[in-house]
Amino acid sequence: MRPALQYEDVVKLAVGKKKAKELDFSDWEAILSEIVVGDAFGVDRMDYLLRDSHHVGVAYGKFDHYRLIDTLRILPASPSGEEVSSLEPALGVEEGGIQSAEALMLARYFMYSQVYFHPVRRIYDIHLKDFLKDWLDGNAFPTDLRRHLAMTDNEVTAALLEAAFDESKSGHVHARRIVRREHFKCLYERNPNDVKINPEAGEAIFEALSNQFVAEQFRSDRYSQGSGPPDFPVRMRDDQIVSSLAMSEALNNVPVVSVDYVFADRSILKRANEWLNERRSEIVKLKAEVGENAETQKGGADYATS
Repeated sequence: MRPALQYEDVVKLAVGKKKAKELDFSDWEAILSEIVVGDAFGVDRMDYLLRDSHHVGVAYGKFDHYRLIDTLRILPASPSGEEVSSLEPALGVEEGGIQSAEALMLARYFMYSQVYFHPVRRIYDIHLKDFLKDWLDGNAFPTDLRRHLAMTDNEVTAALLEAAFDESKSGHVHARRIVRREHFKCLYERNPNDVKINPEAGEAIFEALSNQFVAEQFRSDRYSQGSGPPDFPVRMRDDQIVSSLAMSEALNNVPVVSVDYVFADRSILKRANEWLNERRSEIVKLKAEVGENAETQKGGADYATS
């Protein structure tokens, strides 16, 4: 008789070792979770990149997944010759698959920068969240299991359509923006010249606009990728194990996804844009100077108390 499936088994495969740190993973459980949800070669990642690029109608997410899968291997996690070697196995590739692995990481970058973080897609996410907060009881999805499972996309879509044409319904304003395509427009996006002056330039501009006009007419959306390219083992043709980052210049130079948008209601867009254009450099610089002064004062306080 096979042992009963435990919820820990599902958690291990569903979230992986990095997120389920409180659970003990055997070597095989660690490998299985890497195959399913791994940062480098998880089938979840491969699937959504290929599937999304196909249905969206773009080529960004495509890569040679056949070649990559053919060259996947379970390898020692540590490179050959290291004094302290790890006996823990890891998912890696043969040397001949490194280009397919590079293509996968580049496909992910392109899909995130061109599709997932496109400003129009991001503002619709914000409008949907605003609608759900107004529409849901207690501003959140129910935690009761039966009620939670009963809340499907169908219920949300029907509620959106109904609220979009009925001012008395909760979330009417946000539903109207979604259904009637009256979404906020992008007023500002991350600019490398602004970031050189002030890393928090987008936040400074959002705060200035919110203070000058009506705060509800603006939305801010910021995201910065938390980690760089994954480090995985590569088996060379002479059977030596090397780090992917030591072998591949392409992987080391995959850009980090970082966005910083400020959106505005269409009714205020032109006026807000004119106002911002007249004061943009002043706002970015002023915020930077305030931050520098605060850091100087904090450093002085730290020194005085040390």
